[in-house]
Amino acid sequence: MTALTLSTAGAATLRADALVVGVAKGAGSKPGPVLAPGSEAVDKAFDGKLAAVLATLGATGAEGELTKLPAASGLKAPVVVAVGLGPVPDKEDAYDAEALRRAAGTAARALTGSKKAGFALPAASVEDAAAVAEGALLGAYAFTAYQGGENKLAPKDAKSKDSGPKLPLAEVTLLGAKPRDKAYKAAVERALALVEEINRARDLINTPPNDLYPESFAAVATAAGKEHGVKVQVLDEKALVKGGYGGILGVGQGAERGPRLVKLAYTHPKAEKTLALVGKGITYDSGGISLKPAGHNETMKCDMAGAAAVFAAVVTAARLGLKVNVTGWLALAENMPSGNATRPGDVLRMYSGKTVEVLNTDAEGRLVLADALTRASEEKPDAIVDVATLTGAMVMALGNRTFGVMANDDAFRTSIHEIAEEVGEPSWPMPLPADLRKGMDSPTADIANMGERMGGGLVAGLFLKEFVGEGIAWAHLDIAGPAFHEGAPYGYTPKGGTGSAVRTLVRLAERTAAGDLG
Repeated sequence: MTALTLSTAGAATLRADALVVGVAKGAGSKPGPVLAPGSEAVDKAFDGKLAAVLATLGATGAEGELTKLPAASGLKAPVVVAVGLGPVPDKEDAYDAEALRRAAGTAARALTGSKKAGFALPAASVEDAAAVAEGALLGAYAFTAYQGGENKLAPKDAKSKDSGPKLPLAEVTLLGAKPRDKAYKAAVERALALVEEINRARDLINTPPNDLYPESFAAVATAAGKEHGVKVQVLDEKALVKGGYGGILGVGQGAERGPRLVKLAYTHPKAEKTLALVGKGITYDSGGISLKPAGHNETMKCDMAGAAAVFAAVVTAARLGLKVNVTGWLALAENMPSGNATRPGDVLRMYSGKTVEVLNTDAEGRLVLADALTRASEEKPDAIVDVATLTGAMVMALGNRTFGVMANDDAFRTSIHEIAEEVGEPSWPMPLPADLRKGMDSPTADIANMGERMGGGLVAGLFLKEFVGEGIAWAHLDIAGPAFHEGAPYGYTPKGGTGSAVRTLVRLAERTAAGDLG
């Protein structure tokens, strides 16, 4: 994990591999790049001509733009990195937090392989400093666990040894903040804890399914629980059979490696509210007997991203000592075809007692979530939020960067949406139309796991709603789009697992602890 420090040093005197400054996009009579607050010392070293030099190099200040140039003689760092912040804000210093996050992330990615960089981006407020810290740490991420091993076919001499992949930026030094101010210290410590757990979730999502399966995922959760004071309970196959968890067992019965239900419980002695989080944890999804077509299997290691997000959020709440009880439920299974796999047409008796006719074994996420939702409801939490890479239909509706939010309570859905937007995770409120429920009527069971094809993401939400306890506020986050990024990295978003929804869940826990959600 990249180190994070606050420094009182000036940008001109900091010894580092690079200095990062912000550049905004001008408008009107001044369309060229406009230097953002924090860049004053660097500009002085360029005799006040840094903006002009950047303009000559083609910089405009557009968001995501990055320009490297040799440092002026008055700077200790050899390189200056100018990163675009987008349009100049209406009010001075009022840069959007997400713009700062993305700019810091862009710079951190560009400095992969460097030991230390000073970030002289706007940090006049605690919020700005936190955004820069968060973005830089999120951008300084790489999954290298399976790279750089010894090449046994290479000649046995020092020069031919595989040097391995470039490592992320080792240290981020935040300039312009106030190291001795308690609020600044708390903000960056929060950012560090939060991003460490987001990156742990990213690592889990990126881990290949031959190494990450229900039992090994449960082991990771157990170890983290011991480290951070979170109680962990793991239900194996025998316990699931004894408890009657027909949904989890039905999905996992085709795999050689059995399913698990993991409960993580963080409690605070002064907590007045309890929040339950439920995560879909399909460590590999082949589709089961309803096998996915060619070209749709390669990224299905990411189908446990919801469980990874829940796991990360509970551990983060514990590390931050939030005054709220947070319980996480990880519904873990491999969905595989075999002679023992659930068939289309089978009927499963769920933990709730309801029966489900399985019309499509590739609609498995809702089955494991249903059991976990019922179990979570038994503890009477004040609210439940489930997170899942649930439907391709949600990706069709909202694209690859936005997750859908459904709920049984409009006010709760609005709160979740607002929180997600606040922390920089694009989301959109989605309805649960009652007329779509009829499509899941079954002549054989209480309900079918499939309904109308059109509106499939909403149908899945309606299915889950059936398994939430009476009187409990519930929201469903379908993160199928943003959970796994297959394109080129951008901002602080890497290729592969993203850790989508962790920031939303953590801020929800913070709001709940503060009593802001009623």
